Amino acid sequence: MTTVLLLIISNLFMTVAWYGHLKYKSSPLWAAIMVSWLIAFFEYCFQVPANRIGYGEFTGAQLKIIQEVITLIVFAGFSVVYLKEPLKWNYLVGFGFMVIAVFFVFKKF
Repeated sequence: MTTVLLLIISNLFMTVAWYGHLKYKSSPLWAAIMVSWLIAFFEYCFQVPANRIGYGEFTGAQLKIIQEVITLIVFAGFSVVYLKEPLKWNYLVGFGFMVIAVFFVFKKF
């Protein structure tokens, strides 16, 4: 559970770093890069421990798919709340395929 919580926090920072600047297109690109880079530092402060703690309980592939699903959930909320973009049905279908991927990655064959 610690791993998942740390990955959620990490993804909150990552999403802001990667997409937060989109509302500030008038600011210089170099400034967006620098601010994003500074925010990404905090992402790594949570992401690296999450993977260190989680590896062993989860495989590398399982950690990656957990991170990807968390990223999609966090981004979906961010895009609706911050970017004011609608969450379209085809986005949800695509996200659903990621959930199916989780099933296969965690399935014992």
